[in-house]
Amino acid sequence: MEFKKLEFNDYDSLINVWKRSGLPIKKFGRDSRENIQKQMKDDHLLFLGAFEGNKLIGVVLVNHEGRKGWINRLAVLPEFQRRRVASKLIEYGETWLREKGIKIYATLIEDYNNTSKTLFKKLGYISHSDIFYFSKRESDET
Repeated sequence: MEFKKLEFNDYDSLINVWKRSGLPIKKFGRDSRENIQKQMKDDHLLFLGAFEGNKLIGVVLVNHEGRKGWINRLAVLPEFQRRRVASKLIEYGETWLREKGIKIYATLIEDYNNTSKTLFKKLGYISHSDIFYFSKRESDET
């Protein structure tokens, strides 16, 4: 297994991993070709891929705003789950953040996603039931 920064030519494979893993896709908004291409040029955001040979089998988006790092959009193809791919993607993401001087790592997990909650707890993340998530969106695609 090899881990490397995704390039724009990996776009179709990235979307495939998200779809097959059950993540929702905003293909006319933040996940459009145009938006992903812009995002991949941002030095504060890493699209990290796990590859088996030439096949993209897992992805994670890692970003920061200078104070706190975020682990987002973690997904592994179903046939490669339970092989530590997700754990290794998180570890690589944390290393990238550490290299940027970021020492706090966070993630948002939807309530129904017990698999992700278990994984992040296993990796030392603490669940905060006293924090409420608020968002404001300009459209359903953002």
